[in-house]
Amino acid sequence: MSKIANILKKNAKLVAGLVGLAVVIAWSGGFLAKKVAPGKLDNPPGLALPAGAETIEVQAETAPVRVEVVGTTASEEKINLSARIPAYIGEIFASAGDRVQKGQKLIALDDRDIRQKLAAAEAQLNQAKTEYERAKQLFEKQATTDQALTAAESMYNAAKAQVEEVKVMLTYAQVESPIDGIVTDRRVEAGDLANPGMLLLAVYDPLRMRLEAPVPVRLIDRLALGQEVEVSLERPARTVKGHVAEIVGEVDSSSRTQLVKVHLDDVAGDVLPGTFGRLWVAAEPRETISVPVAAVVQLGQLSFVQVARDGRVLRRLVKTGPVRDGRVEILSGLRAGETVLANPIREG
Repeated sequence: MSKIANILKKNAKLVAGLVGLAVVIAWSGGFLAKKVAPGKLDNPPGLALPAGAETIEVQAETAPVRVEVVGTTASEEKINLSARIPAYIGEIFASAGDRVQKGQKLIALDDRDIRQKLAAAEAQLNQAKTEYERAKQLFEKQATTDQALTAAESMYNAAKAQVEEVKVMLTYAQVESPIDGIVTDRRVEAGDLANPGMLLLAVYDPLRMRLEAPVPVRLIDRLALGQEVEVSLERPARTVKGHVAEIVGEVDSSSRTQLVKVHLDDVAGDVLPGTFGRLWVAAEPRETISVPVAAVVQLGQLSFVQVARDGRVLRRLVKTGPVRDGRVEILSGLRAGETVLANPIREG
């Protein structure tokens, strides 16, 4: 025993260190702490439902379905003005966007060559007229033949026709507006050479506008000529009534659509050609659910509602559809029978 005591006495510091290390390891591992039985923590998700908060029970309902068909506006009367004679452009009296009246001069072509031809044709006419009158006098005196009189008359008539032809060409040098409208698509400047058939500018009637929309073939039976439809315009942002004016009798093989042209009613001249628009086509009614617009919270590109359940308020991501009469259709994220807050509370 004395020998063991001597050994322990000599290594007391080492033994104390080993005991201390064992205690530290046991404490770090939680072996010395009071054990807690596993269970559910009392920390429910969401926020507490405020007292008196207005809630709405989501109900399924059968609602009319409208399918959106995207289209663009165009004028029912757009006239492209082209050159009818080869000539340089002298002056331009209108620019794109200008309102013009029927008969208003828009472009003047250089007509000097035509006026020279007119002067020459009028000189030939005067000479032919003199020869014809002289031949008539001689014929009355039986000093010339009937053939000579007929030839002189033919020369006179041909000279008159030549003058009229040059005068018509002279009118081609003045490009006038054929309608009351707005100038668009100006393609030339003063000094440019205009060739026959070359587009100079265009004029459209802003009071006769239509929406042209490629409608899927499955919806064509829902439309008929003269039918009243609803069109939503992007600029100016408003919804207008229209009537189906034309259904093109040809199917686009790549998109399986038919072009439908809708005359827009009560257009005040502020709708520009090429404006984005939506044609709403009625489809078969289906069962939907909707909530008031105020019940949906928009965070960037995401839409949320707040669902009330078991005295708590939970945020729920939803996908929204069209808005009608102050209510927005919920395409996914909610089920009938669930309860949402009519006026979402502020979170965080």
